[in-house]
Amino acid sequence: MNWLDRYRAKSFLRQSVWLPPLLGLLTALLLHQVLRRVDLILGWQAQIGPEGARAVLAALASSMLTFIVFVFSILLVAVQLASAQLTPRIIALVYRNPVLKVSLTFFVFAFTYTLAVLSRTEATVPQISVWVAVYSCVVCIVLFVYMIDNVGKSLRPISFLTRIGGVGQAVINEVYPHAITETADVPTNVALVPPGEPSHTVPSTRTGAVLAFDEAGLVDLARRADCLIELVPQVGDFVTPGDPLFRLYHGGEVIADHQLHRAVAIGPERTMEQDPTFAFRIVVDIAAKALSPAINDPTTAVLALDQIHRLLRTVAARQLDTGRVRDGAGELRLAYRTPDWEDFVGLAVTEIRQFGRESIQIVRRMRALLETLIKVVPPQRVALLRAELALLSRGVDRDFRDPEDRIRAASADSLGVGGAT
Repeated sequence: MNWLDRYRAKSFLRQSVWLPPLLGLLTALLLHQVLRRVDLILGWQAQIGPEGARAVLAALASSMLTFIVFVFSILLVAVQLASAQLTPRIIALVYRNPVLKVSLTFFVFAFTYTLAVLSRTEATVPQISVWVAVYSCVVCIVLFVYMIDNVGKSLRPISFLTRIGGVGQAVINEVYPHAITETADVPTNVALVPPGEPSHTVPSTRTGAVLAFDEAGLVDLARRADCLIELVPQVGDFVTPGDPLFRLYHGGEVIADHQLHRAVAIGPERTMEQDPTFAFRIVVDIAAKALSPAINDPTTAVLALDQIHRLLRTVAARQLDTGRVRDGAGELRLAYRTPDWEDFVGLAVTEIRQFGRESIQIVRRMRALLETLIKVVPPQRVALLRAELALLSRGVDRDFRDPEDRIRAASADSLGVGGAT
């Protein structure tokens, strides 16, 4: 199995909603066969007649079917609310909710197992099988109550934003594993490729966004072919058939196109796995929708700025990727484009500043964000934040006509309005 197949299998397992319930169904059928044989060997019989057992089991199976339908309904409602209230780009997070998956899996298990026991209950009632059916349904009731509590809390904007911030922070630390310790940044977003025309260009054969690529595999290919491979699009970029996907320098004729295609994953929608800017994109989209005239919810935008603050502070502490990978002998083998500090800051604050320029909450919270970061980020990354702060100040002078409002808007407030200034 090559890297692309492993990546697709991993993504399928992580995002699939129907696979865990299917495993629960199969587990129930297998467990019923095992426990039925145990009942036959031990000869244990329940202290209830066959008619009563069938009535109880039928009622439990009906209840489990209701639970299953209810879980699917909740899932659809959660998807609808998340896409309408916040942004469609968090639908994938809803489908990854482990509580919904575990609940649905256990409900399907209990339903299938109870039906299996009901179908085999004739003149005698197997004790262990009935016990498992009854107690699994009791567990389902407890799990159902917990699921309702979890889903109700997870549908709040702060829950989604906090989850995105946590995932984004983990991705940043994984993509940029080294802390910044030098007095100057290593240059980023510059692909070191030799001048002149490449020896070979490999076009894309698929349509979609670049999700991830196999860095180690590409370096190994380039080392064995003694060449330099350039990945043309940045992770997150859109490509369509015919667009340049790879360029090869200094040879590389022995590398087949399909080997390179198997080293990059392309899908319909961006993911955060190797794309830390996508976490910023989702949070900014939530803030933009909250600031739209149709919704007019600046407090949610302030909550989004809290997560922007969290993510920017994490990025500021990391040495950003150079986009150049060398082999063990020190030879440059792979070059790819990667976002720099300016890209992160521009993505984080530009749109929110524009959409929220007339909201005192937004400008005060953004000022607090920038002033706090200026105090804590490495010195080489302060200049850009000061420029954004000056841009914010000019916007306040332009958009707030009343002197009193201008004074308020020019003050930093970590809560937007109502906090310490």
